[in-house]
Amino acid sequence: MNEMTEEGRLRCNLKDAGCDEATIQKYFQLYYEGKQQEQYRLLARHRASLLDQIHMSQHMIDCLDYLIYNMKKELIKNKNERYLL
Repeated sequence: MNEMTEEGRLRCNLKDAGCDEATIQKYFQLYYEGKQQEQYRLLARHRASLLDQIHMSQHMIDCLDYLIYNMKKELIKNKNERYLL
């Protein structure tokens, strides 16, 4: 059978969550030292970082949406002006 150990599953989950190798190593170091509170803070910081990335991406999308909206508005205006001429 190809069963993964608990540590293997945890490592896989951390990678899937976007943790780099240094963060994963730190997590396991804290785990083996029994420092759950520090583990929690490490994961909370990583989560906050991911959330910041989402907010930054959302801002970029909003900027693009604004540009696209203005371009469409200008295209419609130009199209309507041609019909008036």
